[in-house]
Amino acid sequence: MSVIAMTGGTGFVGGASITEALANGHQVRALTRRPQPQRDGVTWVAGALDDADSLATLCTGADCVLHIAGVVNAPDRAGFVAGNITGTENMLAAAKSADVARFIHVSSLAAREPDLSNYCWSKAQAEARVVSSGLNWQMVRPPAVYGPGDTEMLDLFRMAARGVVMLPPGGRMSVVHVADLAALLVRLAGGAGDTGAIYEVDDGSPRGWSHKDFADALGDAVGRKVRAISTPKLALHLAAQGDRLLRGKAAKLTPDRARYIAHSDWTSDPEKRPPSQLWQPDIATRQGLADTARWYRAKGWLK
Repeated sequence: MSVIAMTGGTGFVGGASITEALANGHQVRALTRRPQPQRDGVTWVAGALDDADSLATLCTGADCVLHIAGVVNAPDRAGFVAGNITGTENMLAAAKSADVARFIHVSSLAAREPDLSNYCWSKAQAEARVVSSGLNWQMVRPPAVYGPGDTEMLDLFRMAARGVVMLPPGGRMSVVHVADLAALLVRLAGGAGDTGAIYEVDDGSPRGWSHKDFADALGDAVGRKVRAISTPKLALHLAAQGDRLLRGKAAKLTPDRARYIAHSDWTSDPEKRPPSQLWQPDIATRQGLADTARWYRAKGWLK
C-alpha cells in the first residue's frame, strides 16, 4: 500500500484515479480548492498549485506524487505558464522537500508538438522540468480521454445525437477510456514501470481512429446514423476569432485551441506503449462509448 499525493483529484481523470487507488488498497492525499465530501481513504488538503504551504502538507508522508492537474485552455500564454509550467515546478519542489520517492507526471501527446500552440509548448516545458528535476519520475501522455463524467467530449456526443458531427480537418486520433488510464496511473504510483519512462497510451487500435470512423462510432453509441463534416483549418480559425469576440476570456474555442484541434496526427506512438505485462487497455472503445452515452442520458446530459 502506498500513500499517493494527488493533484487534479477533483477532476475527471483524477476522480477515476482516486477510485482506482482506493480499490487497490492505497491511501490518497488530494489537493482541492473547495470543500469535498468526506471519503474513506482520502485526505483532502485545502490549497492550490500556487500555495507552497498546502503543497508541503500534501506531500508530507507520501510515497508518491501523482501530478494530474493542468490547464487545457487559457486566454493567453501566461495562463498556460501558470497552470502547466509553474504548477509543475511547485509540485516538484514540494516533492523534493518532502523526500517523496516517486513522481508520476500526467502530460499529453501535445508535448510532442511544442511549436504548434501555447498549450503544446507549455506541456513540453513542463515535461522538461520533470526530466531535469533529479527525482525518480515517470510520465504518461494520454490521447483524448473519454468516459462517464467527461465534459470535454460531451459536445461530440450531442452532435452525434442530432445526426451531424463537425470534425477537424482530415486526420487520425487515439483515445483511451478514463478507467484504463487510471489503472495505469495507479500501477505506476504503486511502484511499477521503469524509472524515466515516457508512456503513450491508447485503446489498442492500430494507428488509432480516423476522424470519420470515430464519428461513426459515436453515432453507433447514441443509436443514430451520423453525417461527418470535416471543418477546414480556416473555418476553425474564423470560428475561434468569433468565439473570442463573443465571449472574451471565457471563449472555449481560442485560436490556440483551434491550432491544436486542426493538427492531423494525435495518435499514440506504439513504440512508447507500456509493455503488456505492465498494462493493457481493457475497455473496447465502441463499448466504452456506448456505456458513456448511457451514463450521459441517465444524468440528463444527453437526449
